[in-house]
Amino acid sequence: MNSSQNINQQLNYQDGSVVSKEIINKPTGTVTLFAFDKGQGLSEHTAPYDALAVITEGEAEITVSGVKHRVSAGEMLLMGSNATHALVAIEPFKMMLTMIKS
Repeated sequence: MNSSQNINQQLNYQDGSVVSKEIINKPTGTVTLFAFDKGQGLSEHTAPYDALAVITEGEAEITVSGVKHRVSAGEMLLMGSNATHALVAIEPFKMMLTMIKS
């Protein structure tokens, strides 16, 4: 991906599914695009790395360490390493997730 591209055109929604596309995978971190259909999500889990979720389309509820955050297109949310987090799509939404491993 050496030229500019519209981030929301990189992957499409699929009925009742979560779709992901890894853009960068390096020893120091990853960048992954996600598309969540309405009602889809990720159950509570932790990651050993800091993560930055940037919402590019739609709206979601992301719970970090028990605190619910309603986020929508143009907003971002930082999740610290080892913090429990989960999310659910309030409406179909897309996000870019950057995980920093070092």
